[in-house]
Amino acid sequence: MSMNYAQLDQETRRLMLDEIQTDEREGKLYISPRLSQTGVAEYPQLQRHAAESGTDDSLAASLKQNGRLNATEQRAKPSGGYSIVRVPVTAAETLAEGEFNRFYVRALCRRQMSGGGRLVVHRAKQVQNPRPESEALIGTNPNAQTLLEDLRTNIGVETALGVPKRPNSGLSVQIVKVLVTKN
Repeated sequence: MSMNYAQLDQETRRLMLDEIQTDEREGKLYISPRLSQTGVAEYPQLQRHAAESGTDDSLAASLKQNGRLNATEQRAKPSGGYSIVRVPVTAAETLAEGEFNRFYVRALCRRQMSGGGRLVVHRAKQVQNPRPESEALIGTNPNAQTLLEDLRTNIGVETALGVPKRPNSGLSVQIVKVLVTKN
């Protein structure tokens, strides 16, 4: 189920695409170890296409096709060594949602910095068991420049600010216009 990207319009898509292309040029586009060789080769194009005209759902559907995901992966054992396990059936959705949302948030940070309003963390997707640390972020107002730099720096890992919070958190941001009233 796709997240609710309420401000996913042409301007946001343009900025998302710009952010993806910047990461590609700088060699910073996150490439999941769960992607097969085919997936690694095709992922940048799939991510660009989703930003241009799709959603995290369409990106996930693309990742599930043509052997783009590995069937198995190594997992460290607590006692040492590794075991081979199946890649979770939700791997495509987790990767697509996480990365699409990160570029969406980066685009909204740029829009807020150039157009005003304020960023507000909100739940963009309902989750069965919301984490308390995610719930605590809802309604907060991250600084757009700080969040943008955090997302640009912390590629493929949890951000320092925690927005978005871990995979499957359902959190994103939106721009809320600030109303000024005269007394």
